[in-house]
Amino acid sequence: MSEKQRKKTRLGSYKFVSVLFSITLSLLMIGIFGVVLIQAKMLTRLIRENIEVQVFLSKNLNESEVNRLLEQVEEKPYVVKKEAGSALLFTSREEAAKLFMEEIGEDFTEFLDENPLRDSFTFSINEEFQTEESIASMVDELEQLPGVFEVTYMQDMVTAINENLLKVSLVLGTMIFILLFTVMILVSNTIKLALFSQRFLIRSMQLVGATKGFIRRPFLWRSFFFGTLAGVIASVIIFSLLAYGRNFIEGFQLLYDTELLALLFGSLILLGALLSWLSTFRSINKYLNMSLDELY
Repeated sequence: MSEKQRKKTRLGSYKFVSVLFSITLSLLMIGIFGVVLIQAKMLTRLIRENIEVQVFLSKNLNESEVNRLLEQVEEKPYVVKKEAGSALLFTSREEAAKLFMEEIGEDFTEFLDENPLRDSFTFSINEEFQTEESIASMVDELEQLPGVFEVTYMQDMVTAINENLLKVSLVLGTMIFILLFTVMILVSNTIKLALFSQRFLIRSMQLVGATKGFIRRPFLWRSFFFGTLAGVIASVIIFSLLAYGRNFIEGFQLLYDTELLALLFGSLILLGALLSWLSTFRSINKYLNMSLDELY
């Protein structure tokens, strides 16, 4: 028997190009869908961070009382912290009057005895506190603080975002389930076909007394390696596409989350290795338990 023939009949060997391509393509589909989910999450976060709460203050507060109130609110867990500067945007009643006059084009103080506007400050709400119940509780807490006159926020927008987010989550969850099920079938059938050419060699090994564990081992190690390699290749392709997008698409950086992408790439590698190993284990057991007539 030639060296080439021995390589073809070596236990655990089969044409790996088609298997590797199939697993890589399957993981690439999952990875691209994962990127879409990450970007949808980041976009939702950006939209929610634009939801602001506006707090109007009582008119009888002096400067020290205002500063003390601002410091107290800024420490609240529902306030989005900024890397530099205060998380609260303070607007004095004089600044508010100036802005209002610029908008209407008239000086309303000419026919009013006093400035009716109030000092106020605004802040963005952390994403985990943006349920209707959490915001209602937050508003009640703020209105109990001394020196706070009124608290307002975009209630209709919060309701609309939460309702639409629930619908989108249900749709995406269904799509993820269907995609994973399809990928599992695709990988399983690909490996089953690849192992089909090894069925007689498996039976020959059984006839000479090889144990099932001994026969499985080379197939399982090889499939684990192929699955891991497919996950790495799929991750590299997705990373390259994202790098291209960051360089050539304006604003793409805002939807980029390094930690979530690292988690996605790690999941792809683990999923590739696990799917390949389980599919191989299932297929090899099928051939190990077949009768001679069934092999033909």
